[in-house]
Amino acid sequence: MKETLRMCMCCRRMLPRHTLVRVVRSPEGKVSVDPTGHAPGRGCYFCREEQCLAKCQKSRAIARAFKCEVDKAIYEEVLAYAAE
Repeated sequence: MKETLRMCMCCRRMLPRHTLVRVVRSPEGKVSVDPTGHAPGRGCYFCREEQCLAKCQKSRAIARAFKCEVDKAIYEEVLAYAAE
């Protein structure tokens, strides 16, 4: 069976979907980390490397991907989830 690949929003590498952190903007406009990988809404993916996540926060990659303002707490939540 073929493994699903997704691109990291920061480093642009193609990696298996289950190794990435998914952030989703729900149809209501709420942005959150999606631990299941199946939440409805628009999603973007990030690898779990610390330097990549720091670059993501500095460049506001999540806000650009969703074309909306994103609270700083979301970036901290992504960092905490990736560290697990």
